Amino acid sequence: MAISPTEAAHRAASDRELVAWVDEADQVLGALPRAELRERGLIGRCTFILLFNGAGQLCVHRRTLSKALYPGYWDVAAGGMVGAGETYAGSAARELAEELGIEGVALQFHERFYFDQPDNRLWCAVYSAVSDAPLLLQPEEVSEARFLSLAQVEEDRHLYPYCPDSLAALARYKAAQS
Repeated sequence: MAISPTEAAHRAASDRELVAWVDEADQVLGALPRAELRERGLIGRCTFILLFNGAGQLCVHRRTLSKALYPGYWDVAAGGMVGAGETYAGSAARELAEELGIEGVALQFHERFYFDQPDNRLWCAVYSAVSDAPLLLQPEEVSEARFLSLAQVEEDRHLYPYCPDSLAALARYKAAQS
């Protein structure tokens, strides 16, 4: 399935976006275009926002095929790269509003952790939020979304491709809750 011209334009703009470049201790080294950071195997900052509804179900969404990493994968968190000069908290609020249309909710910070794969090196900040507001999906990045119990997410992750970085964030969140 080909990506639409709108998705292609969004991907190109995303690849040019300046994001925070950090070292292995999460100290800011500067800002680089997202694509260059990825291509050079450098470390960026990222946020993961676990969105729950009032019934305790987690919002799981499917990434569009235009995404540079994990296209078409299911994702357990809204979020993305921290922009140049942006804080983790600012990024979390922006990403939740952009991807799922959820604004004005309290974001609870949980922790930061380092995620390291050859094509995806990140310092990650994990947040959670609760909202029963209707979702407004960003069509260039999110193709569908639904709320699932954590038990269903655990089953689904063995049946469908899920983003490994957000699964790591969810695992750390769950471990801290028990």
